[in-house]
Amino acid sequence: MSTDTVDVVCIGLATRDTIAQVPEHPPADGRVVAMDLQRAGGGPAATAAVALARLGHRVAFVGAVGDDAAGDEIRASLTEEGVSVTDITVVTGARSPESLILVASVAATRSITAYPGTAGPPRLSVPSIARCAAARWVHVDHVGYGVMKVLVPSIMGTGVRLSVDGGNPIDDLELRGVTLYAPTEHALRARYEGASLDASIKAALAEGAST
Repeated sequence: MSTDTVDVVCIGLATRDTIAQVPEHPPADGRVVAMDLQRAGGGPAATAAVALARLGHRVAFVGAVGDDAAGDEIRASLTEEGVSVTDITVVTGARSPESLILVASVAATRSITAYPGTAGPPRLSVPSIARCAAARWVHVDHVGYGVMKVLVPSIMGTGVRLSVDGGNPIDDLELRGVTLYAPTEHALRARYEGASLDASIKAALAEGAST
């Protein structure tokens, strides 16, 4: 796939996840025996990139990982899914982001312990900015949103649509100019504390989100 012509550029977090299926979450100082253990790629923006690639879209990912085994696995898994990793920065001597996830079968709930690593935020290069300006969509998560102040002047007037995954808190989030805002119900109601779900949706639209 040519990295010069993509439909969507996803910017943000890519992780290596270790997922344990347990009957129930352990109490403090407790212990449970896992029924299954899997390792998979994760991170909101990276997961979106994979989903879009599986739907047949041309996708590039912008993020940062370390030069460790986890970083190698992250890049390899994205490549295997058809996502361009040209714009992933590999930081020498850094540790890649990883997460430990417990999935409780009985309660159908999960808990996540996230390690952000030491590779730092995504880096925008001149080629990656050009890729964003030529794409149909740019999708960011809570980690990728931090580079938007650099990116927005370059994509204004190009017709590129901006999608924001708001599942994790984004302190300085501004919805004006956002085409698609996708928070969880919990995150949306936390943003508009005290408001009903319907009122929170209306408030987000009033702030400037198109959808």
